[in-house]
Amino acid sequence: MRNLKGLFEDYLSIFFTFQLLISFGDARQQFVTCGSVIKLMNTDYKVRLHSHDVKYGTGSGQQSVTATEVQEDINSHWLVKAATGKICLRGDPIACNTNIRLEHVETKKNLHSHLFSSPLSGNQEISAYGDEQAEGDSGDNWTIICSGDAWNRDDSVMLKHVDTQMYLAVSGRTFGRPINGQMEVVGTKSTGAVHWQSMEGVYLHAPDIKHKIHAHTEL
Repeated sequence: MRNLKGLFEDYLSIFFTFQLLISFGDARQQFVTCGSVIKLMNTDYKVRLHSHDVKYGTGSGQQSVTATEVQEDINSHWLVKAATGKICLRGDPIACNTNIRLEHVETKKNLHSHLFSSPLSGNQEISAYGDEQAEGDSGDNWTIICSGDAWNRDDSVMLKHVDTQMYLAVSGRTFGRPINGQMEVVGTKSTGAVHWQSMEGVYLHAPDIKHKIHAHTEL
């Protein structure tokens, strides 16, 4: 029969191995990854990036993109995917300074910008664009500006539009009907309300080969 000292040493070995595995898993799960579905909150105005099947009455006439204070709205979900013509592996962390696209989950259109004026403030218009397969053009590409090696879920980041070099921002102005109370989302230079943080969502992770789903908080 083994003595108590031997059993205690075995217990400690198993305990520390288990803690190491938990720490390794937690480290992998702190990033925004390819294939994740997330909500993005503007940290200045505490509103979430939003879209819906409502077109602008001016400018491009494309699907409007706004920001809402309502946390639970399903129209604020965005799928993180590779830039146009590129591929990223599901579950892989998004490296800082990488080009990506954000697909609006409900309408299958990509976050987009171009040289049109926004309807309220006269900044650069932000829209949602693409066909039923979420294929658009180079105006759908955004660079993730962050510190460190990869996009950490707890950090604020900036999204820089590749074609026009403008930053995704909130102007602070609000719409009337039919999207009463929602804020205008615009493209601006790197000043103002240009910082965003990933919030509620389903985050994919791929330790080794297997893909796992990790829910950050409620959708």
